[in-house]
Amino acid sequence: MSMSDRVRVKEVRVLSKARYLLTSTTFDYRRANGEWQTQVRESYDRGNGAALLPYNLATRTVVLVRQFRYPAFANGYDDLLIEAAAGMLDDAAPELRIRAEAEEEIGYRLDHVRKVFEAFMTPGAVTEKLHFFVAEYDATMRIGDGGGLADEGEDIEVLELSIDEALAMIGDGRIVDAKTIMLLQYAALHLFR
Repeated sequence: MSMSDRVRVKEVRVLSKARYLLTSTTFDYRRANGEWQTQVRESYDRGNGAALLPYNLATRTVVLVRQFRYPAFANGYDDLLIEAAAGMLDDAAPELRIRAEAEEEIGYRLDHVRKVFEAFMTPGAVTEKLHFFVAEYDATMRIGDGGGLADEGEDIEVLELSIDEALAMIGDGRIVDAKTIMLLQYAALHLFR
């Protein structure tokens, strides 16, 4: 039995469509025991995105960014977040979008990006699926300073860190962003062995 056989949408109400779409959906869900149960869930649809970890095996380094994130601040995080370069797809193919994000945010034109996995980041409330990429980089690929797009509110600092320091920053709480932790763990397991 597919999930479409177990879900009957009854009503979808738009709660907000300011920048992205927030809805409240009432649906019947067929439980594992066969009984139908009516449930109501809010979901936030901001589209899908892509994230990238540039790495250099020879120097054992990775490139990350540091920037302000209001939702983290509102939840008590009183620092800039250290993250993997990332962005919303905005109807572009994931590989094309992440290449553009690399140029905008970190100032690198990468020769080859490789998709390593996809993941839903907050599936209980947000529809977003992220496409995760890695790419080798070196100094010859640098085409600018990065920093993001000021008209999008971006004020990004580019960081080049050793993989060992980046992994240690997860342990001591300096890196708390989930997509970044996932990519660094992937790099530790598959790239910097």
